[in-house]
Amino acid sequence: MHMTILTQVLHVLSWLGAAVLLGGSVWGVGAQPDQPHPTLEDFWEGRAEWRIDVVNVGLPVGESDTLNRGDGVFWSYVHASTRSVGMVDQCGDPVAFPGCMARLESTDGGVSFAYTSRVCSLPCRSCPCTDQDDHTSTTESAQQYPRVAYDGERFYMAYEWHAHTILRTSEDGIVWSDWVYLRTPGGTFPSSFSPCSPTETIGAHPNIRGEIYDCLIGAPPGLYIEGDTLYVFVAAGSAPAHMRCYKGDKRGDLSKLSLCETDPLFGGARTYGDLDARGADANPYFDFRYLTSADVLKVGDRYYMTYEGIRGPEFLEAGKDTQYALGLARSTTDRIDGPWERYEGNPILQDVGFWVGIGHADLLVVDGQTWMYTQTTLNERGRYVLVWKDDMTE
Repeated sequence: MHMTILTQVLHVLSWLGAAVLLGGSVWGVGAQPDQPHPTLEDFWEGRAEWRIDVVNVGLPVGESDTLNRGDGVFWSYVHASTRSVGMVDQCGDPVAFPGCMARLESTDGGVSFAYTSRVCSLPCRSCPCTDQDDHTSTTESAQQYPRVAYDGERFYMAYEWHAHTILRTSEDGIVWSDWVYLRTPGGTFPSSFSPCSPTETIGAHPNIRGEIYDCLIGAPPGLYIEGDTLYVFVAAGSAPAHMRCYKGDKRGDLSKLSLCETDPLFGGARTYGDLDARGADANPYFDFRYLTSADVLKVGDRYYMTYEGIRGPEFLEAGKDTQYALGLARSTTDRIDGPWERYEGNPILQDVGFWVGIGHADLLVVDGQTWMYTQTTLNERGRYVLVWKDDMTE
């Protein structure tokens, strides 16, 4: 009898130790032997948290979109200018800020990245490059916030040009096709030119006077491929903001993508909130002005999205949006173009910050572990990893 009890105790202690080593929960709410790493679902349910793995990986502080190329090699797409890193266009001319699309590479497992070239990746139709034809010039450049998706055969890119969403394709991720608009009209435009729906309307902001345009479809985009369908995520409207998606045959005419079944997928805060609210007090209103820069992962039967929420300028006629944070949302069903819901703990990682790049997050799953590249300090971009919460083993 005593040996049986002792054997049972030793068995339980052994099981407890194995659970702790796996980073899991002894009560069955954390990791199991077949699930050593948490997912975004675990984060949503409160079982996991983000921790900084590498403080500085050499990517620009404000944005990146990274692909796993295998064997420890990662490619990351960004925008860069002459002012920021000495970039020149393919005609040899300087590139105005914010810059043109460029590619960085990591050969050490995504720990550090370096530019593959200081020449813009996208060619110009003729020299000199022009803003209208090439989205870059010596005076205006806006191949901003590129998102790149790869389906195993072809690369797809979306980026922002003056709030328009521009699409290109590539066979190798290096040489890209000519561009097409996602749709027209797009970007910001007056309703007198083309009427827009309430979802697309730019509303009143307490710290902005004299908006020139009253419609928005575009801004920093997101991409996702599932089967033969390409999904493009864009901002729709402002103050209050919405997240919208378009979809269509990835091999077809990308300028003719159709509006997703649910529009909008979800909306941000309905009001700016207290004019004096800052930091944590502003969190409930962090995504009032814009919802942009979607990055999507599928976990189980649901889709999860990080996005940048922008509250807007914090004082009258500031001239620039100054309040940013990172949001999380997920589909409420197994349909990517069905309704979505925002995470109750938004914003994640940090409170609303002044002029920070935390919102342009970059998600990957590598060997089952979820990574996120985003801002880690005031002037650095690094890597977060999703880990089980410590209290899951208590």
